[in-house]
Amino acid sequence: MELWNKEIEKRFFSSSLEYATPEQLFYITDDNKHLAYWPKGYRGKKSTLQSRNSLIGNFTEKWTTDLIQEIINDCGLFAVKGAICNEIALSRNSPADVVISSNKHIVQEPEDILAIFEVKMSVVSNWEFHNDKNEINLACIGDFKTHQGNPGLLRSDSMLKAIGKSINIRVSNFKASTIPIIIIGNTPITSSYYSKVDHLKNSGIIQGFWSVNPKPLDNNGENIKQTDKQGFFRFDTFNELQESIESLLFNKRNFFSSMKTKNELGRIIEVANHENTYEKKGEVFLKLINE
Repeated sequence: MELWNKEIEKRFFSSSLEYATPEQLFYITDDNKHLAYWPKGYRGKKSTLQSRNSLIGNFTEKWTTDLIQEIINDCGLFAVKGAICNEIALSRNSPADVVISSNKHIVQEPEDILAIFEVKMSVVSNWEFHNDKNEINLACIGDFKTHQGNPGLLRSDSMLKAIGKSINIRVSNFKASTIPIIIIGNTPITSSYYSKVDHLKNSGIIQGFWSVNPKPLDNNGENIKQTDKQGFFRFDTFNELQESIESLLFNKRNFFSSMKTKNELGRIIEVANHENTYEKKGEVFLKLINE
């Protein structure tokens, strides 16, 4: 299966135009052009376009579900869109976009969820639509540096919502401590978030902000591959993504967080150190740190 590219964006518009009007998908300029975004330098009359958000949201969540399912097919696992698990703050009003689970059910138990993915994707490039009678005519007219939009992970409120939801999951229940959380997008991130995403990964709250768009810019324009601590990472091949997801699933991790005195920490370390194996020492440490 291919990673995100312009043909997938074109497919989104083509499929959406089967049931949505052009006015629900495109901005209309003063000279009556139908564009995905306002171009940089455009000084004409502007309007807001909210109707596209739910359409691209549903499309990208379904696309991501299919992508992950392709990777885990041979593992006997399932990618579930819109999963609910009230114990870890995934309610009907705020479900997970996608989870990897041992079953296909929408309503999940924490023990069955192996990973959580929050999808923050959008149309990346700018597109022009020509309303020909006989066919859908779409032309890409520039990458994200040529328009006024902030798609995907470039949008600050998308980043903040993803971070907030991840924290809510983490603090909801001790049962969430073993479940990796990934924010998956199709753009780079802004430089103001480089250190933040690395800190979020190092602290264990979020295991990564991943872009599955190998070429977000035209002509192989320069864009970040990864931050220093790989809090953000851009995947360039399907195999690269597959290896990272398999590592998430088969290398078990535990999140822990605490504010304790050095004396308390020293006592916990001393007690844990009496165990014979590293794994048992880790188990005792995690048990005591959360008491």
